[in-house]
Amino acid sequence: MRTSSTIRSGRTVKRTTRAAAAFAAGALALSLTACGGDDDNGGDNGGQGGGDKEPAATVTLPKLDGESLEVAAVWTGAEQENFKKVLAEFEKRTGAKVTFVPAQDPIINFLGSKIAGGAPPDVAMLPQPGAIKQAVDKGWAKPLGNEARAELGRNYSDGWQDIGRVGGKQYGVYYKAANKSLIWYNAQVFENAGAAEPKTWDELLTTARTVYDSGVTPFSVGGADGWTLTDWFENVYLSQAGPEKYDQLAAHEIKWTDPSVKEALTTLAEIWGKRDYVAGGASGALQTEFPASVTQTFTGGDQPKAGMVYEGDFVQVNIAETDAEVGTDAKVFPFPAVGDTAPVVSGGDAAVILEDSKAAQALATWLASPDAATIQAKLGGYLSPNKNVDASAYPNDVQRKIAEALVAAGDDFRFDMSDQAPQAFGGTPGKGEWKALQDFLKNPEDIAGTQQRLEADAAAAYGG
Repeated sequence: MRTSSTIRSGRTVKRTTRAAAAFAAGALALSLTACGGDDDNGGDNGGQGGGDKEPAATVTLPKLDGESLEVAAVWTGAEQENFKKVLAEFEKRTGAKVTFVPAQDPIINFLGSKIAGGAPPDVAMLPQPGAIKQAVDKGWAKPLGNEARAELGRNYSDGWQDIGRVGGKQYGVYYKAANKSLIWYNAQVFENAGAAEPKTWDELLTTARTVYDSGVTPFSVGGADGWTLTDWFENVYLSQAGPEKYDQLAAHEIKWTDPSVKEALTTLAEIWGKRDYVAGGASGALQTEFPASVTQTFTGGDQPKAGMVYEGDFVQVNIAETDAEVGTDAKVFPFPAVGDTAPVVSGGDAAVILEDSKAAQALATWLASPDAATIQAKLGGYLSPNKNVDASAYPNDVQRKIAEALVAAGDDFRFDMSDQAPQAFGGTPGKGEWKALQDFLKNPEDIAGTQQRLEADAAAAYGG
């Protein structure tokens, strides 16, 4: 296998299987140890885990009285509100005024319209490495200055710095990360059914049957958001085809008509093709947005709409909107091994400067600091790749174990495949991979047709 792979966005990131072992070990430990809710090291998801005490400063920021900034991101709901608290602390420390600008997917198109109108935000949170590359290619993104690069170097592994580089220059600060290889479940449903946490795909199918036989639909799927379906595929594909094939498909060095893709889609159909296994069937799932796919798994007492929901660590923000407590009512296990090794897929959001200024550089420096990440870590539903964020900042043992596993992985990890692709293929609602997999969820018997559509769209987006 290759010791490194060049991502579509032009960065080279070392990728070995040690990351999978580190993540899987940490994730496996969390499901065994997180038998209770919040402990005495953290608060609830509604506060900063210790009241309103201001965190001790470890980063030096300039005074910016009278300066104004705009920050654009696609985040909504609790995720947006929690990030605004991080921005509020920046305002307190610098005197600057920061306005959050809600963006829409695909964010590159949103930013393009803002730039065309002469009103770009100063900083944008870009959710795909491919989007960073596009922003650089279009001349929008500005390199990080000395202070931001120094703060990044103190707090991030080389791997997390590398995926924010384009052409050897640092453009991105990966403020937010995600472990996207987790399945969350309603503990009461599992207890009533006598279901066990599976470690393999075959065991997952057995668990699903056990839950179904108890009278509860096994899975909730947020099919209205195509990115959740790409995440399903990536986990199956990484575990089944292996890391080398994963890297090749991510770079479009092999075609989507490859037999390995057929095998992964066939495996997915073992769940997606059983209509009674997906809440609302395919039509219902395709009308269910991601937040609702989570909340409907943890509402309705012991008769929720589904017993399990697949997605990353960030679902805790959505679980917090229900009466369920993470670690007690809502538990989690690693995405089961389809092949020899359980998959571990990571994602993230990077701060990129569009309007260069002292204030914008200071905000990038702030977001690279443990001070900023610690504020949001205490609020829950957030994971930082910043290695100097103390694990005790996370509000529960589940999140703490996930964070420790992320840091332990160091430079070695597999980044979300669709996020590496050009946005036209991997990050646009109603197009490319998102649309092809939504159509496949609707008709999981059409494996060959799905492969052909995926390859045609990929070839067009990658340029050949």
